[in-house]
Amino acid sequence: MGASARTDSFLEMMAAERGASLNTLQAYGRDLERFSDFLRSKGDAPDSCQPDLIRDYLEDLLLEGLSARTQARHLSCLKQYFLFLMGEGLRADNPVAGIDAPRTTKALPKILSVADVDALLVKARAGQGKEALRLLALVELLYATGMRVSELVSLKISQTQRDPRILTVRGKGNKERLVPLSAAAREALEEYLLLRPAFLSPKEAQPGNDPGWLFPSRGASGYLTRHRVGQLLKDLAVASSVDPAKISPHVLRHAFATHLLDNGADLRSVQKMLGHSDISTTQIYTHVLQERLQRLVQDHHPLSSKLNKPS
Repeated sequence: MGASARTDSFLEMMAAERGASLNTLQAYGRDLERFSDFLRSKGDAPDSCQPDLIRDYLEDLLLEGLSARTQARHLSCLKQYFLFLMGEGLRADNPVAGIDAPRTTKALPKILSVADVDALLVKARAGQGKEALRLLALVELLYATGMRVSELVSLKISQTQRDPRILTVRGKGNKERLVPLSAAAREALEEYLLLRPAFLSPKEAQPGNDPGWLFPSRGASGYLTRHRVGQLLKDLAVASSVDPAKISPHVLRHAFATHLLDNGADLRSVQKMLGHSDISTTQIYTHVLQERLQRLVQDHHPLSSKLNKPS
């Protein structure tokens, strides 16, 4: 079995047994192609390379300026890949087992204020026509549910039909979760659905041909792309006098979580709505709130050194 065939088999296993997302599969495919190129340049191969050579590879990634997070992802990919080779009887050991990942520091999410979100929603609600109704539905759903943009664009109409108050979201690992919808999000969704057929191609508009995507597109994927949603949000930010550099679909996800916690929601509930398997991932938002409180004390407390500097 050649290197390319091994990679294909590994990615098929990750998809079938681990439920890896398309993004993860594409990233792992690129990582393994890069690793294979490195081994070929050294006259070696995955079924024979040793730990020292893998350390050399990670050092090359460091010298190329890749972040610690990206290096850690490469190492995680290799660990799983070599476990796969062992399972297939192509290696007797895992040469990555004793190699530690570089330490990473979690960057705090970008902050989007309630006022910023209000400005986006006010501008979106003022729009006219089918494009404006679709944009409003996109923004309302992102902010009301905290969905990942990949989860949003891959929604099917059927996922909205169990209960109008709840949205069924299919997340990482193909796991489903239920997320409550706000009244504003429900209203925006209902209005958009009336005009949704206008986004279908003539062929898809024929009886029995509708692919069922909530946000269909005439592009190759059949549904609105993540990139296009990002573009629409940037354009909305400019029109709303909000810094477009602050806006992305993922920032709206951060805003959803931060604003909920800021208003007294408990961490476990937010974890479930975000679809985090580990609560430690959700706890990053508590750090955001702590930093905000620290700045508040520093800027406004009467004993703050900032306010008591000699004039």
